[in-house]
Amino acid sequence: MSYPYQPAGPPPQTPTCYRHPNRPTYVQCTRCGRFICPECMHSAAVGHQCAECVGAAARSAPVVRTALGGRRAASTVPVLTYGLIAVNVVMFILQTTSSALERELVLWAPAVADGELYRLLSSAFLHYGMIHILFNMFALYIVGPQLELALGRLRFAALYLLSALGGSVLVYLLSSLNSATAGASGAIFGLFGATFVVGRRLNMDVRGVMAIIVINLVITFVVPLVSSQNISWQGHLGGLVTGAAVAAAYAYAPPRHRNAVQAGATVAVLLIVAGLIWFRTEQLRALFGLG
Repeated sequence: MSYPYQPAGPPPQTPTCYRHPNRPTYVQCTRCGRFICPECMHSAAVGHQCAECVGAAARSAPVVRTALGGRRAASTVPVLTYGLIAVNVVMFILQTTSSALERELVLWAPAVADGELYRLLSSAFLHYGMIHILFNMFALYIVGPQLELALGRLRFAALYLLSALGGSVLVYLLSSLNSATAGASGAIFGLFGATFVVGRRLNMDVRGVMAIIVINLVITFVVPLVSSQNISWQGHLGGLVTGAAVAAAYAYAPPRHRNAVQAGATVAVLLIVAGLIWFRTEQLRALFGLG
């Protein structure tokens, strides 16, 4: 039996990845239907999606906020807290290997009055000895993650830096001219104050935090009286007050205008700090005959 001749057609073409045409694949994006290779696959609730569809879904997803208005990070790892600890440790190592670096970065009022304003912040990342940095970094490790989670990273960073600056400014205003100050204690006390304020706002038990604040204040004022150990009460108190004030503005801002109030409070604190720095600088320049 014979059959009529039928010419063979072209073989079916193997689909390829829409981003990599040289890679055959039979997997399709469950959202748009385009073929994707393993490198371009992103796991979804059902099947896989391409990079563009994953990005579009992320952009359209609602922003998840913390209880105080901050953007909640996808990860609960306190990246900023750990980053601040790392920066402090690195600066301590550099400080121990270079006495010149320490002299250039510590808070010394005459140098600040002469224009080296960066010392007001750089000094908050230096420490005098191992015990000093261990105490501060342990405190940051304990209180930092909870605040970072409650406030969000941006607000937490602003709180930390403003507290450090607030402590330095009170040192600049009230400390003796021959003293050189360093340490993250102002920022740490600011976090203590903020933890108390945020805890009250969220109806948490803050008795433990209150006890920590009281104990540290007692140590701040009593230890210099009974030993030769110098502790900057100005830095501690300035950081505590600044941190509590900033946290209060962040925590009690009305929800409808939260971002505006929080941003305005941040700017207001910066302006107050700038005014106090200008006042003290003019005072010292007049004292040194540099006016």
